[in-house]
Amino acid sequence: MGRRTAIRDHALSIGFDAVGFAPATLAASIRADLSSYLQRGYHGDMGWMAETEERRGDPLTLWSEARSVVALGINYAPSENPLAHARDPDEGIVSVYAQGRDYHDLIKRRLKELGRWIARQWPGELKVFVDTAPVMEKPLAQRAGIGWQGKHTNLVSREFGSWLFLGEIFLSIDLGSDPEEADHCGSCSRCLDACPTKAFPEAYQLDARRCISYLTIEHKGHIDAALRPLMGNRIFGCDDCLAVCPWNKYAQPLRDGSLMRTVHRARDELGELAALDDASFRSRFAGSPVKRIGRARFLRNVLIAIGNSGLSEFIPVLIELLSDPSPLVRAMAVWALSRLAGGETVRRLHASFGVAEPDHAVGEEWKAALSLASG
Repeated sequence: MGRRTAIRDHALSIGFDAVGFAPATLAASIRADLSSYLQRGYHGDMGWMAETEERRGDPLTLWSEARSVVALGINYAPSENPLAHARDPDEGIVSVYAQGRDYHDLIKRRLKELGRWIARQWPGELKVFVDTAPVMEKPLAQRAGIGWQGKHTNLVSREFGSWLFLGEIFLSIDLGSDPEEADHCGSCSRCLDACPTKAFPEAYQLDARRCISYLTIEHKGHIDAALRPLMGNRIFGCDDCLAVCPWNKYAQPLRDGSLMRTVHRARDELGELAALDDASFRSRFAGSPVKRIGRARFLRNVLIAIGNSGLSEFIPVLIELLSDPSPLVRAMAVWALSRLAGGETVRRLHASFGVAEPDHAVGEEWKAALSLASG
């Protein structure tokens, strides 16, 4: 049995669903695309992408001893349509990947387990990576044959659609490579057309500054007021471009019990979420990717969804949050009130809560709300 076959068989036996092999190099065109992406500012305020450009663009800069890459994927396909509740006004939608345990921990454990097995069979140095490291995992996965980067810039697999968690093992031994996967998107543009905020300037290009996943997870401050109404009820991530991919028809729901949900639901009642204090937020989302953005940013997202709901029943919840300790939460409570309450209510609440508001952003939200109320 060849080394690649043995490693593939063992990886599949311990819970990986896709395995491929590639040389530890990236084409010059990949590095050029990365540089162009950063120069256009498409990475938003993710400064770490620019800081790690050199290491990200060349695996040998990351680790000079690398000769081969084992690209690995774990299927996380949902059992129901992620867009089924996108129009439910009183519920907030959490992206499929974040409905269970933090996948980084699971994948890293399995990568280390596979790495130890490889080292016992063929002694040599190796390193394991998940997407917290500066590795261009999608181009490497394509080079290793387990999928291709679709027009939505995410990996697409003929077997698993758009639903693969990725990880890599860099090896100091040369294992050869599998055939690179071709692009099978053809003339389809469903993913581009489905984006609520039109975050794709063109096929294969994503402007993160307009992407709901970036805005709700990576972006730390106030979200552009022009984009908020387009976010609907998406409170952590967005699956729209992934969910509409025709290749998903071949995907089977995940078989991995260790990835079962800890958030409990794909969607949650917005009023219940808005009432979370810091302790209850941390308790509710313990072990979940949601926890890492913190209560203030999460409630920012929830309040935008409430503002988009059109439901006046949320007004008492918003009034409570006008005195929240977080300026970010207070500002979004004002914005949501400006969407749901009448002008007289907004003016009365401003007299009670908005006078002498010390935070500039909150003050600007009150100014916009009063302007709308006067109109």
